Amino acid sequence: MRSLLILPALALLLSGCLVRTAANVVTAPVRAAGQVVDWTTTSQDESDRNYGRRIREEEARRGREAREAEERERVEPESGARR
Repeated sequence: MRSLLILPALALLLSGCLVRTAANVVTAPVRAAGQVVDWTTTSQDESDRNYGRRIREEEARRGREAREAEERERVEPESGARR
């Protein structure tokens, strides 16, 4: 007799779990596809940030090269400037 009262309550509890699980199973591929699209595309903000980084790195490289050339010129003057 006691199990007859527990079974309907248990069925109600489990049905909520099953509905939630079924919803997760159904929406999982959509969420996964959305994540793949997010990984494979670049937002405009990310693109701008990457462009700015490339420009700063290029400017830093040019500055280093200019300083190195200046230092070489001071240490080893051009041989064409003979008297």
